Amino acid sequence: MTEPLLRVQNLHISFGDQPVVHDVSFTVHPGECLAIVGESGSGKSVTARTLIGLTGPGSTVAADAVEFRGESLLPKSEREWKKLRGKDIGFVLQDALVSLDPLRPVGREIEEALSAHGYGPRTRRRARVLELLQLTGVPQPELRSQQRTDQLSGGLRQRALIAAALALDPPLLIADEPTTALDATVAAHILDVLAAAKRRGKAIILISHDLSVVAQIADRVAVMRAGEIVESGDTADVLSQPHHPYTRTLLDSIPSSASKGTLLVDRTPLAPAAPPAPGAPPALAVRGLRKIFSTHGDDKPIGVHDVAFELAAGTTLGIVGESGSGKTTTARMVLGLLQPDSGTVELNGTPWSSLSERDKRGRRHEISVIYQDPLSSFDPRWSVGRILDDALGAAAVPRLEREERITELLSQVQLPSSVRNRTPIRLSGGQRQRVAIARALAGRPSVIVCDEPVSALDVSVQAHVLDLLTTLQARTGVALLFISHDLGVIHHMSDRILVMKDGVIVEHGDADQVFERPEHPYTRALLDAIPRLASPSIAVA
Repeated sequence: MTEPLLRVQNLHISFGDQPVVHDVSFTVHPGECLAIVGESGSGKSVTARTLIGLTGPGSTVAADAVEFRGESLLPKSEREWKKLRGKDIGFVLQDALVSLDPLRPVGREIEEALSAHGYGPRTRRRARVLELLQLTGVPQPELRSQQRTDQLSGGLRQRALIAAALALDPPLLIADEPTTALDATVAAHILDVLAAAKRRGKAIILISHDLSVVAQIADRVAVMRAGEIVESGDTADVLSQPHHPYTRTLLDSIPSSASKGTLLVDRTPLAPAAPPAPGAPPALAVRGLRKIFSTHGDDKPIGVHDVAFELAAGTTLGIVGESGSGKTTTARMVLGLLQPDSGTVELNGTPWSSLSERDKRGRRHEISVIYQDPLSSFDPRWSVGRILDDALGAAAVPRLEREERITELLSQVQLPSSVRNRTPIRLSGGQRQRVAIARALAGRPSVIVCDEPVSALDVSVQAHVLDLLTTLQARTGVALLFISHDLGVIHHMSDRILVMKDGVIVEHGDADQVFERPEHPYTRALLDAIPRLASPSIAVA
């Protein structure tokens, strides 16, 4: 075994008098990937940022050793860190949209990393930018290098960010949640890029909460909880034979075909939902929806074409597809937020999409939505109580009944009544999503559209939220239209699945049938891209 490229021994990090990381030790060798996994607040990201001198203001860092190529990284001045960043250690952040300058073409952004370290004349730097974009799998690098971040998909932005991190060919690359919230096929491409860097001898530290992603690329894994490494070892050993209860909890919380029909938290079998009354119309009927936004130069229409499906009361229809497939456009038309060019939407057997906005207002309580990021959909000045009171008012619930109904809603989503006086910013991610579910339930809807409702949540928090949705569905008979890029979540939750590509439904059928016997090549490609754990007993989807 070669000498480690990076050695960390007994690392301690605190902010003020609050310790956040303690006694953390690990090594990384050239050509090796170490994954540091854990949930929000575990200390994994602050550990990674400390390795490039970005721990944050008010922090105190101490360690027996933090050495890169045998040289201590503690302490270093900001000027010394700037020389090190990019050239010796590359860093890939989770959110490329925030990390990249929205006002500059991505080519200029990558070129800046080269320029800061005196990399040749401008012509050489431009050639290197195109080489990097091609290396990271960006199609049409010449064109893409001239585009801003808002003109690129999430996957292309993430690849551009990795290209910037690889610009100076650093021996160590730190990737912090590089595939979170990306479609399965896009995430697979990102992992391929990182794996190729590893084959070229680069050392990689992968920060993630997704154990199935870790299984694809990591040689070793360290599991962090509450600032400590609670388990570490070879990836296959840790994932197939976990020793620590926390690691087992993370693995058990992953939704999959094996978890279908049970609660994720304790694997209790779910009681079947009551079947719809004989002759009852579907909760939602969509027929021939079409919406065109623009055209390419070759006149290929962009939008949604002839989308049709039915959703029965008490059942869940999952919609999957990559970014731009038409999932969100379909959801917006179903919600009555976007008028279709043609086709109809019916709610409980009566017209919905054809109604005027004034007429829709009186029926909006029949269909509600849970968004991916509830914080951005709440008024940050309002308390939880006021948010729910507003939703009840929109559903025409008499004012005298609202206090009692707010208590009932909080109880339904397993939140204490005391949170009604708190603002969303003072709640955890899981608590905020429960408030979003309570708001969606306020009008006693027959249909709830769930638009990526758990994609930003840690795996154990995600498990609790998914269990809550399935329990509420069994109790109330609400129908769920569930949109997600996570095929494991979709398989766990859905009775039927609809696969979309380029605005068209390419496959639609029973969930188990679609996953086990897919007919369309695109569906097979999506399923082939699903990350799979090393243990044969744990399937992600």
